[in-house]
Amino acid sequence: MQFLLAFIVVGPLIGAVAALLPAPPGLRGKNPDQAVLRHGVTVTGAILVAAIVLALGFDHDHPSKMQATTDISWIPALDVRIHLGIDGISLPLLVLTALLTFLCALYSYFKMPDGPSPNAFVALVLVLESGTLATFAVLDLLLFFLAFEMVLIPMYFLIARWGGAQRQAAAWKFILYTLLGSVIMLLGLLLIGLKSGTFDMVALATDNGRGLTSSVQVIAVLAIGIGLAVKTPMWPLHSWLPDAHTAAPTVGSVLLAGVLLKMGTYGFVRILLPITPDGMHTFAPYLAAFAVVGIVYGSLACLALARPGSKGDLKRLIAYSSVGHMGFVLLGIATMTPTGVNGALFANIAHGLITGLLFFLVGAVKDRYGTADLDTLSGATGAALYGRAPRLGGLLAFAAVASLGLPGLAGFWGEMLTLFGAFDPAPGLSRPAFLTFMSIGAFGTLLTAAYMLIVVRRVCMGEKREEPHRIADIQTYEFAAWTPLAALTVLAGLWPAVLLGLTDPAVQKLLAGGKS
Repeated sequence: MQFLLAFIVVGPLIGAVAALLPAPPGLRGKNPDQAVLRHGVTVTGAILVAAIVLALGFDHDHPSKMQATTDISWIPALDVRIHLGIDGISLPLLVLTALLTFLCALYSYFKMPDGPSPNAFVALVLVLESGTLATFAVLDLLLFFLAFEMVLIPMYFLIARWGGAQRQAAAWKFILYTLLGSVIMLLGLLLIGLKSGTFDMVALATDNGRGLTSSVQVIAVLAIGIGLAVKTPMWPLHSWLPDAHTAAPTVGSVLLAGVLLKMGTYGFVRILLPITPDGMHTFAPYLAAFAVVGIVYGSLACLALARPGSKGDLKRLIAYSSVGHMGFVLLGIATMTPTGVNGALFANIAHGLITGLLFFLVGAVKDRYGTADLDTLSGATGAALYGRAPRLGGLLAFAAVASLGLPGLAGFWGEMLTLFGAFDPAPGLSRPAFLTFMSIGAFGTLLTAAYMLIVVRRVCMGEKREEPHRIADIQTYEFAAWTPLAALTVLAGLWPAVLLGLTDPAVQKLLAGGKS
């Protein structure tokens, strides 16, 4: 188990180095570009298999216990350790990251985005995977920061070199926002480490803030919270996200929405809730207020983009929907209750599955029609997917209703548990305030349903007209890349206990200060 977790974190880095080296003559084949893309599929596939084996070998009877741990001294002077481990909170995110990266590599093998050498593309995707997996596996504050930062450069280049229109501006906005937030976050992490005498996240969580004064906790939550909120992204620190998604290639959007945004919310749960409980208690109402504003703001922005004549970009609309969905995650965390935090973690996974699928589908629509402009897609010669490409249209409608939280699909449980958590927040938090937040969040679900159904009506419905060339329905490679996400969306919706059985004991222990 120790070896597996270490391999999962380090394996993509080794694969990235290999992708930049000349292929051996026997493996080069007739097309070196396809050979390196095949290398990407092989490496990410091996990591996914290792993650599944790790999940099968995980002690499901004790999900609150840190497992597959490695603890090696790295910088003795600062007591910084190479400390790895997983529990019921991090394991689902680890598997989700491995799955989405493999599906992106598989999709890219058949549909490589336009841009420079595939060698650099594959290497950047693998570095991105390694950094994301490390973020969910490390148990040292400084290692967490290094892993958190490790993903920025590969995502910057994926947007800047393989993106679409306005890619340079979007890439710069992404890197500047996230770097600024990270610098502030580093100050907070250093404050905790220096004041408590250790950077070990397990020891700090067990101490449950007893070694830190209330004022230190408040300052740490403010500093670390800003860095995490930028990555989440929380309103009003979200403005980099729509530009980045609109400009990014399809696989870049899938990875950005599916795994990178989860790093921010994971930091709130893994670091701030157990290590600085007093500081979180102080800021919880404000975090909840920003969260529900984000829910309503994201939905209203999507409604504006979906309105006829607004020239709304479908990728941009899905990006704004992420602001609203991640608002539910933040609201659940702000309740500081097991119900709310479990809802947040469930919504994290559901968002990764559903929004990853949506970005795959929107990318396919854009490839076929040459645009993601909603007015063009719904015009007289528009998409009308039900008639022209019924499987593609049906899957897009499925992803849309999953995103709006239809009962029986994954999107429902996270939002419902989050609202239940807000109905009865942690002791000491203002119940009237959180009841107000719950009501606003519930109103946001109605707005989400409104814009998603408008998108389905405008893109999927309409009269099928004669066209100069036939629009292809779902191809075999697309079916292979998208089916796992659709299947898991149904599985998580019908059998939520699979995920909640992992997260709940770990959340209970985390909120109780390390006591099971």
